[in-house]
Amino acid sequence: MTRNHQPDQAEFRAILPEDIDWKPFPAFPRGARLAVVVGHPTEPGPYVVRVKVPDGTKLMPHKHPEDRIYTVMSGVFYIGLGETFDGDKVKAYPPGSVIVLPGETWHFHWAKSGEYVTQVTAIGPLGLEYHDPHDDPRHHHAEAAFDPVRHRTAPGTAA
Repeated sequence: MTRNHQPDQAEFRAILPEDIDWKPFPAFPRGARLAVVVGHPTEPGPYVVRVKVPDGTKLMPHKHPEDRIYTVMSGVFYIGLGETFDGDKVKAYPPGSVIVLPGETWHFHWAKSGEYVTQVTAIGPLGLEYHDPHDDPRHHHAEAAFDPVRHRTAPGTAA
């Protein structure tokens, strides 16, 4: 019986920390980075990305169409729910925590106590909509656009 594999999962491979290729992502505030680990986030199907957010950075209220599973890799991940940013409503999650976030849930993040890295597992395509369009960094900065389909983190996986 022939098995159909998921994108980027047909052969054994390992992705080491030094292989992670952090890139600016236009939907994130300046300084925040995204790395595609497995899959093709802009296409239908499973994907794994990592998000690195520097100390003090806030991701204002936004939502994703896809259900997401966040795993805190390092730092403390502060997340709150709602359509309005409220620093008093964020909850702290230490490394090793897993957060299940249903799609279409308004939420916000804050690197309140230093840089954090989360790993996001989801079924694409990846989407991100800010509650207030004025909070959307895609309208404010000209940092190099990151196309997650063309940029891969593991050697030999470039499109």
